[in-house]
Parts: sequence; C-alpha cells; structure tokens
Amino acid sequence: MSRPDRTETIQVLINDDGNRAAVRELLEDRYAVETERSIEDADLYLVDDYSFHDYHDPLRERVAESDPVFCPVVLVRRDDEHHTVPLPNPRERDSPLLIDDIIEAPIDRTLLYRRLNTLLVRRTQSQELMHYVSKLEESNRSLEQFAYAASHDLQEPLRMVSSYLQLIEQRYEDDLDREGREFLGYAIDGADRMRDMIEGLLEYSRIDSRGSPLEPIDLDDVLDEALADLRMKVDEHDAEIEAESLPRVRGDEDQLRQVFQNLLSNAIEYSDDEPRQVRVTARRRGPEWEVSVSDNGVGIDPEDRDRIFELFQRLHSHTEHDGSGIGLALCKRIVERHDGRIWVESNDDSGSTFSFTLPAVDAGEA
Repeated sequence: MSRPDRTETIQVLINDDGNRAAVRELLEDRYAVETERSIEDADLYLVDDYSFHDYHDPLRERVAESDPVFCPVVLVRRDDEHHTVPLPNPRERDSPLLIDDIIEAPIDRTLLYRRLNTLLVRRTQSQELMHYVSKLEESNRSLEQFAYAASHDLQEPLRMVSSYLQLIEQRYEDDLDREGREFLGYAIDGADRMRDMIEGLLEYSRIDSRGSPLEPIDLDDVLDEALADLRMKVDEHDAEIEAESLPRVRGDEDQLRQVFQNLLSNAIEYSDDEPRQVRVTARRRGPEWEVSVSDNGVGIDPEDRDRIFELFQRLHSHTEHDGSGIGLALCKRIVERHDGRIWVESNDDSGSTFSFTLPAVDAGEA
C-alpha cells in the first residue's frame, strides 16, 4: 500500500518482549515509523505496559514541552497482569493521564488505525489552532504598537495646534466678530476633544502591555479610590452612591479602578432624575464574581447594547454630554484581560445596569 503525501510519524517505544517488530510491520504501510530507543520528535507515541515505566519520565517531558499543542500517547495493554498499567483516572493528575488511549492486545488492525487516526487528526487541529492563535497574537501586537505610536506621535502636533489656538484667543479675540469667535471656539473645542480621544486611544493600547499582574485585591478599596477621584462630580450632581460590601477578586487594581470610574461617571452623567442614584452590588457565580453598577438614568435602547462597547461609539452628541467614546471600550478591554465579560441590561427609559465578571479569590490565597 502506498503512503499518502503527508505521513505522520509514530514512534514505537515497544521492546522485543512486546513484539516490537510485529507492531512496526503493522504500522509502516500507513505511517512513518520510528523505533529509536530515545524519545524523538514524533506526532504520536506508541508504548506498551512492558516498556511504559522505562519511558514514563521522558514521555512526560515530551508532552510537557509540546503543550499547548496536543501530543498523543497510546498504550498497548497486554494480557499480562504483571505488566498492566491502570486506566486513566480523570481525578488524578499523575502518570495515568499521560495516556490518551489504550489498545488491548491482541491488536485489532482496523481498531488500531481508527484510534490512531482520530488522535492524529486532533493533533493536526491543535497545531492549526495554535498557528492561528500565534498569527492573531502577532496581529494584535502590531495593532497595539500602531495605536501606541500613532497616538503618542500625534500628541505633540496637537499640543502645538491647541497652544496656538489658545494664543489667538487670548491676543485677538477682541478683534474678531461674533462669527469669528464662534469659529475659534469650535476649533478649540475640536482640538480638546481630539486630545481626549488620543489620550484614550493611548490608554486603550496599553491595557495588555502596561497592566500589572493579576493579584488578590479588595474591591471595596478599589471602589473607595474610584469614588475619591469622582468626589467633585458626585458633589456637583448631588448623586447618591450606595454600595454593598464587595468581594476579593484576582485583578489589576489600577485597571479595575478605571472600570469603576468609567461606569460610575456614566451613571451620574446620563441621569435626568433627581436625585441621581447609583447602586453597586456583587454576587457569586461559581468561580467568578458578578459586579453590577445600576442607575436611574435615561436608559439605553436594546439595539445599542453591544455597540456602546466599541471604540468611539457615542449615543449622544457632544452638546448633550461630554465624552470621547472610549470609556466603555476601555472597560470591555480591561474586563476581558481579567478573563471576564461585560454587558448592560436596560430599557430606553428605566435606567441601566452594567455588569461584569471577575475571577474569585480561592480561600487559600493571600
């Protein structure tokens, strides 16, 4: 039988007592067979319970080196109780989990091919997935570098534009007519908004590269810091902030403070009712905590619930509410860095509840 153009390599780690020659003959019309005594670079490893203990440690090292690409190991189990290796126990994290499949002797040729082909397909899929993941990570790094470079390099010329516009306003405002002063005001306002957008984009591009390690933190402390930063806005709008006792989570303290600041600021900003009321709550969801920020504001149309988390997406004009359209996108990026998700529940006239998930801290963690 002729071999296919692409032939997977199977290393047979079976000694003479396990009838290595017969196993090799069984395989070599379908696969490239390697019978070296030391572990080589192969797509699949075939071992039996006569030789398993001799190869256990190097096989485990090989599997560990391959991670996260799937590296299959198949055991041929002989009808000999003195050499039997037990079936894998999914609750154990020791040697039995090294074996991905078990073939009982005497070997059934058709069954063997089917089992091996299934594992080799899984390996190929694993390799392809990691290739796509690698390409995606490379693309993301390039985009982050571009966003950082673009936003960083734009700051200086924009700073010059803003400075000269302000200088014109200071020196020549009295020489301009009403329309001229109006045009100048538009230009200064546009430059200020552009500066805010560039600074937000720069901050957005640094979420992954400049973030601190995720460590156990107290969300109560994080919320207190966010409220301290928002004190003037809270007082200006006479907002009432009510918060339950919040849990400990694994997170980046500075980034989660940004999440609270953005959500609380929006809750205060987009509220027409008096007094403006905001409530912060948390509840356990398995291995995660779900944290919610609720308000009695203007609400959000259901059709806009996903769009608001995209960059530079705004639901209101600049004359109605300030903002760069980056805050919620920043929240989403930060929460996703914490392996969480963020969403909003709202009607267009009954307030909104923004919720996000964060990894809980295990009882044994500091």
